[in-house]
Amino acid sequence: MHKKLLIPGPTEVSQEILNEQAHLLIGHRGSEFAELYGGITEKLAKYFELPTDVKPTITTSSGTLWFDIIGRSIVKKKALACTNGAFAERCGQTMRSCGKETDFLEVEWGKAVKPEMVAAKLDSGEYDTLTVCHNESSTGVRNPIDEIGKLVRKKYPDVIYAIDAVSSMAGDKTLPSEIGCDIIFASTQKCFALPPGLAVALVNDRALERAKEVSNRGAYTDLLEIFEFEKKHPHQTPFTPCIPLLYALNKRMDLLLAETYDNVYKRHLEMARYTRQWAKKHFEMFPEPGYESITVSCIKNTLGKDFKVLNQKLGEKGYIISNGYGKLADKTFRIGHMGEWNLQGIKEVTGLIDSIWGLN
Repeated sequence: MHKKLLIPGPTEVSQEILNEQAHLLIGHRGSEFAELYGGITEKLAKYFELPTDVKPTITTSSGTLWFDIIGRSIVKKKALACTNGAFAERCGQTMRSCGKETDFLEVEWGKAVKPEMVAAKLDSGEYDTLTVCHNESSTGVRNPIDEIGKLVRKKYPDVIYAIDAVSSMAGDKTLPSEIGCDIIFASTQKCFALPPGLAVALVNDRALERAKEVSNRGAYTDLLEIFEFEKKHPHQTPFTPCIPLLYALNKRMDLLLAETYDNVYKRHLEMARYTRQWAKKHFEMFPEPGYESITVSCIKNTLGKDFKVLNQKLGEKGYIISNGYGKLADKTFRIGHMGEWNLQGIKEVTGLIDSIWGLN
């Protein structure tokens, strides 16, 4: 039996999207590919309301590649990584592995990164790059990226602001024009509700100008080359892409545009609010109030229930949710409500949890 995925990613993929990957293969240097890829980037620009100085790109990779791209192509001397969970920490560690000096602004897991915390560090003038994880799926915390963006643009205009939106883009609000960020990126197996294998990034001209000042950018991680190549070869990628997944992304963008940006957000917010209300009735939310994710709920297991038994029983009913991540395993559990899920599906799975754990 297939277990429907309500984990923080990968999320459930519809048969309609899976079928898109069955197109006959085409070459990636021909006009058919240029039409496909150009159509996708045009749809990304429309959906995310991109101004002329922000350009979309798609890499055949995990979203984690963009940690390396920032480390290799953006950080000149020193970066500040805001960390309040496992994936923000991974970003900082990756930049260090690229040989770039990186300080961590460490915030307790479950708490959000606040603008005043960022200002206290950036006031030193030491940093040329700032990274923030919008939606920390290990803790279910949603960081206030727009408030931080306003601060950075006003007080620290020379700092490049990069956002990990791996588990929020195409679900939550992530318009670069509203955030004031220079780079924002995501993976397709989360809110885009595609199989894993692609990353979507929105990059502005400021970031590309910065990349010109950074040496040893690598090959696959050379941000400048990604865009320079497309200038020379319109609607093509510098390296062989995963064409079947691009067909799937093309269809997904049609569906997102049909639903509209605002309605996609409202659907995710509706699922999140319902899940929180249900969680507070029986348990406690792990994130601090006011900073809860709208794509994944991290819930304290205050009743000390056996999560493994729960997931086994849910599996028998055709569903799967997620244990807590890392040091939060068994102390918390997580329900992913992103991608194609709707309120009815969330009501079904929470109802099953009520029944299995005797919460009624």
